[in-house]
Amino acid sequence: MDKQQHGGNITAFAQNINCSVDEVIDLSSNINSVKPHISIDFNTLNISAYPNYEKLENAIAQLYNVERSQLELFNGATTAIYTLFRELNLNHCTLYAPLYLEYEKSAQLNNYTIEYINRVKEINKEVKENSFVVFVNPSTPDGKFYDIDKLINKWIEKGCTILIDESFLDFTPFNSAIEHLKSYNKLYILKSMTKFYSSAGIRIGALLSNSTNIAKIKKQEPLWKISQFDSHYLQSALKDKNFIKTSNKINSTNKIYLTTLLKSSSLINKIYPSDANFIMVKLHKINAEQFQEKLLPYKIMIRDCSNFKFLDNSFVRIAVKGREALKILERAL
Repeated sequence: MDKQQHGGNITAFAQNINCSVDEVIDLSSNINSVKPHISIDFNTLNISAYPNYEKLENAIAQLYNVERSQLELFNGATTAIYTLFRELNLNHCTLYAPLYLEYEKSAQLNNYTIEYINRVKEINKEVKENSFVVFVNPSTPDGKFYDIDKLINKWIEKGCTILIDESFLDFTPFNSAIEHLKSYNKLYILKSMTKFYSSAGIRIGALLSNSTNIAKIKKQEPLWKISQFDSHYLQSALKDKNFIKTSNKINSTNKIYLTTLLKSSSLINKIYPSDANFIMVKLHKINAEQFQEKLLPYKIMIRDCSNFKFLDNSFVRIAVKGREALKILERAL
């Protein structure tokens, strides 16, 4: 894959295999296949006035049990990443890899010296003092959740600035690192509001930290970053009180089903245990490009992981989707 290429580009995929976008079975994207109930008529929205984010910020603050002053909203979590790298204006960063590709790109654009730590093989490696440490938890592309309390304490001892990316945490029963915000003033938590709430086209991400840090970031940010449509969609999604339970139940069942059919395939050498809504596998006697080629007649799109740090073309990521889509994958395998 190209170094900066991501999954989820179903339009290009459909064009390449000469089918409509609706026909594509996108197992490359880590967006929740279960959707919240939305009760809103977008035709009634007043879009002639500038947006106000008070209600949205209050809803997100309540969801994550923080004060409204402890969060800043962005046009997607990726925008928050670029803003934080720029505003911190540090010299050195430590990236626990493999991880989301935009971290490396943002660090390079902002002239950071990058040190990579292979979290699979050397997670306890010492970090440089005062480094900007980035850890995605649960991780991508393998979906593993790490108990990182001991690591956080080590980073604190080194005076590091810390970013914990919890974009996929809502898919798990595990606790957030938010509790550490009370005791360390150089900690940031990133939340992608679009992964779990099945709305990649709704660009909303939230950066959490102490009120002082957030106030500094707000001073550098434009007044209006999120449209009325984005804001009201997510507000409506957060009102679906049954969604979290329903989503986790369906995804858990479908992940078991996906794991079972992957275990039965001779093309799969290893399945990596995942706590998120996707599974990474190591292929057997076939590479990612060849595997994708075999899935083309079924219009199935998977994520080639060869452009992730420390991985090669024997790794692919397969998303947990609805039963109908997984049955077609089973037939293909």
